[in-house]
Amino acid sequence: MKRKKTARLVAALAMSAAMLSACATERSGEAVTGATGGGANGDSQTSASRGSFGTLESPCGEGDATGATDQGVSDTEIKIGYGDDRGYAQSPGLNKEMSDAVSAMIDWCNDQGGINGRKIVGTDYDAAMTQANTVMQEACASQFMMVGHGFAMDQTAEQTRVACNMAAVPGFTVSPDAASGPMTYQGVPFPVDYANGAAWFQMAKMHPDLLNDFDLVGSTMPTIITSLAKTRSMAEAAGFKLKDCGVTLNYQGEPSYVAFAEKYKECGVKGLWTSRSPVPNEFNFFKAVNQVGIDPIIFGEATWYGNSAQTFNKESGILDNLNADMTFQMLENADKVPAVQKYVDLVAEKGGKTALLGMQSTSSFLLWATAAKECGSDLTRQCMIDELSQIHEWDGGGLHAVTDPGKNMPATCGLMVSLKGAEYTQAFPSTSGEFECNDEYLIKTDPSTWGTELGPDRVSTKYLNPNVIKPKA
Repeated sequence: MKRKKTARLVAALAMSAAMLSACATERSGEAVTGATGGGANGDSQTSASRGSFGTLESPCGEGDATGATDQGVSDTEIKIGYGDDRGYAQSPGLNKEMSDAVSAMIDWCNDQGGINGRKIVGTDYDAAMTQANTVMQEACASQFMMVGHGFAMDQTAEQTRVACNMAAVPGFTVSPDAASGPMTYQGVPFPVDYANGAAWFQMAKMHPDLLNDFDLVGSTMPTIITSLAKTRSMAEAAGFKLKDCGVTLNYQGEPSYVAFAEKYKECGVKGLWTSRSPVPNEFNFFKAVNQVGIDPIIFGEATWYGNSAQTFNKESGILDNLNADMTFQMLENADKVPAVQKYVDLVAEKGGKTALLGMQSTSSFLLWATAAKECGSDLTRQCMIDELSQIHEWDGGGLHAVTDPGKNMPATCGLMVSLKGAEYTQAFPSTSGEFECNDEYLIKTDPSTWGTELGPDRVSTKYLNPNVIKPKA
């Protein structure tokens, strides 16, 4: 009995982490059909491995940096850790695209001479969902920094990370304490106190006649409940008056979803927002919605941009009204966005997996490398914190909308994709490869939804200690 309860707990945490990382990132654990390697002119990795990364001048190259300036740094090497949860037994290969991306970027950088002449030596960790703290303990003993990683249960490792002053530039964070933690900077920040509400404003422009006809798909999972509270505030800021149809789905699934679908039909719903990922239970729910005779606009996070949704819709057509919001470029836009093409080329050349989380890790690696270059011979964690805190406009060379890593602030831009059959296209704005931006899309969230207490510098106070490295004025 105890073993079954533990398994259910891990499964619940996994689902929670997947949902939260969908919010915190442009999460997609799968390659999207149609994303292929090879540049527009058939370039190989050899020609793609030098020079700029999209609009970003490469931070990598030869140099004369010297000195054993910090743990993991020598005259010739910089040791960094990275990783994912690919060894999780219930979802083999989970987020493997993150390690594939960092590995490819390390090779790309070292081919150019490393960082100021120091070679990057990476250690690829597998947290396997439940081993994040063990991984962090190992990293604390040898690595200079953690870069481009993403551990679904990062809350179990955060105290260890902060205690050993392991500065980090993660690909994504999940827990509130990690998302707004000390010594942490992300290419695409997801702080607890601000949110990018672009998707709801864009949906209002796409369907102005449905402002009174949307509802949120409720759940029994506490983390989804918290997420929905934030979602409701963003929707209301965009002018939606959401219905309250009283539907709550068990996160472990229901024997039948027909009664819930009937309730939405009686409520007059014409649009549904889901915080769930495209998993079998969610597909069964939308099958029931279709069965009772309603055909709502379906609206979800970037996790719905992935192969499982493509495969399901190719067979059923039930998701032809699907819209997913993104702050990253689509992989299908590689021919229009050089940074996306560069990412695809570098990872595909090594036989890796390309997906949105891989681009997110790529952005964070480039952010780390950009700061490391500026530190020169004085490559210390203190210098890295100082440099990272001063980077206020960042788009990973064009991989995503502009963010402010230095202040841990999200983008104020977005784009919407839609699914028809098995094909994704950009639905808004109308020009592929372009984002739509507006300062009003930045929404301050209610403190009751934060999940942690922030200090005056907007950093989580939970694990702070006197030795934490802070930016120097």
